[in-house]
Amino acid sequence: MKTITHPVPGSGTPLWKRGLDIGLILFALPLLIPVVLATCAIIRLVSKGPLLFKQERIGRGGEKFMCFKFRTMFTGTNSGSHEGHLRRLIESNAPMTKLDAGGDKRIIPFGVFLRATGLDELPQLMNVFRGDMSLVGPRPCLPYEFQYYSREEYERFSVVPGLTGLWQVSGKNRTTFKEMIRLDIEYSRRRSLGLDVEIIFKTIPTLLSQVKDSRGKKGAEKVISLKEEGILSARVANQ
Repeated sequence: MKTITHPVPGSGTPLWKRGLDIGLILFALPLLIPVVLATCAIIRLVSKGPLLFKQERIGRGGEKFMCFKFRTMFTGTNSGSHEGHLRRLIESNAPMTKLDAGGDKRIIPFGVFLRATGLDELPQLMNVFRGDMSLVGPRPCLPYEFQYYSREEYERFSVVPGLTGLWQVSGKNRTTFKEMIRLDIEYSRRRSLGLDVEIIFKTIPTLLSQVKDSRGKKGAEKVISLKEEGILSARVANQ
């Protein structure tokens, strides 16, 4: 696996960006606290194990950091399937659909909802406070994903990663890996207070669209399942 032997130069975090991050978090804190407590209660009720999931990610300048999320999978699950799924998407240059788009038995009850709404990423606000992340920026990269980047594409690591970003509000799962990198680099070059505010405002309708899509897929899967059961019942009756 490729390693980062020459850290990518980072451009630093502007004071306006740091101020926007901390200011918005403090402003939203009265709303965030009950949401976080409710999410913790749901996870605790439906599965055993830790509330948080910690994973190493690649941040600004190619530096590694520990990223926090709410756990949405049963404990002891294997992450190897995600690496294989990502490799297939990159090599085929297909839209970056999520591995759980077609259903995933590793996900806990209500886990799909937490993912679709972005509630599973609320603990990353701790990463924002620590300076590892920002509210807006490229998606934090997984270490094994880094091996697929060319040196020309390292530019996406010149800025701090974020909870949301230009890629996330520009189609996300309908875009390819190369298109994601292009949007990340575009953000790193255009970064400004106005662009960050625009992306934040676009994030809410984007999340609502994701919830709608996840419900539609779930409904379609249920219809297919019912049809399959009907066909099977008809075959049994005819035997």
